[in-house]
Amino acid sequence: MQLPAHVERFEELAGLTGELHLAIGVFDGVHLGHKAVIESAVFSAQRSGGVSGVLTFDPHPSRLFRPDAPTLLMMPMEFKTSMLHTVGVDVVIQKHFDRVFAAIPAEDFLGNLKAALPALKSIYVGENFRFGKMRTGSVATLIESGNELGLGVFSVERIKHNGEPISSTRIRQDLASGRIDAVNDLFGYNYYSNGRVVGGARLGREIGFPTLNLPWDPECRPSFGVYHVRFRGAADQPWAFAVANYGVKPTVAEADQLPALEVHALDDTKLDCGDSIEVEWLRFIRPEQKFASVDALKLQIAKDCETARGLSVASA
Repeated sequence: MQLPAHVERFEELAGLTGELHLAIGVFDGVHLGHKAVIESAVFSAQRSGGVSGVLTFDPHPSRLFRPDAPTLLMMPMEFKTSMLHTVGVDVVIQKHFDRVFAAIPAEDFLGNLKAALPALKSIYVGENFRFGKMRTGSVATLIESGNELGLGVFSVERIKHNGEPISSTRIRQDLASGRIDAVNDLFGYNYYSNGRVVGGARLGREIGFPTLNLPWDPECRPSFGVYHVRFRGAADQPWAFAVANYGVKPTVAEADQLPALEVHALDDTKLDCGDSIEVEWLRFIRPEQKFASVDALKLQIAKDCETARGLSVASA
């Protein structure tokens, strides 16, 4: 069968003939700890001439178990899928997480998975992986089931950075605090946003700092503030450095302003309204603040640009 890159039903892989080596997890952020699990599946598939896959869940299980306080996602599913393929995964299985799936007894989980995916050969999870009804299943449960079914079960130790385990929770805390350089270290790549440039009030252009405006507002927001970033219009174009503000523009906007990302290129750019751009966040410069006047804002933006230019030289 021709292998699809992304499926939402197990039945779509019923005709798979090669051995399937499957990493299982939410993998929000696809950070270095996640990659250690996923790459184990990828390497096993490469060695056996089989297929590497990831079983991930949508929505996040917390939306079922904690609907009033769900985990806020750092990246949408389409970006996560793209990142998983970048790691080398052949197929991403996006399983709808509902009460029926959540109610599967832990001791039946792997047997059900093998029945749905006959090509399944081995699974890979993090050492703290929990699953099944009431989250009673552990790695030990998987190993016991795997032995009965003839499946390999492998748990991967948590990766540490500066002596502390890498986790999505830790990264969310860094993101909310503006520690974007720490976020990038734990991701193993630069924090990223993209979108189509929209028209704005053009105040930036009037005061000498035109911006590319993205109506971008993720579930898990970075700290409102000014950042050193780089951007480009397409994957085959070179990166250009910029200073960006993410927030609600308290000096000039209405009180109910939705957060947005404004990118001011440090050098001339031909990109404009209607163009799609990618933005990588590099360093936090300062928190967003309300200024007494537009002139005061203008002076601070000039200082921010000088700071960003210095960071650009250091990054080049």
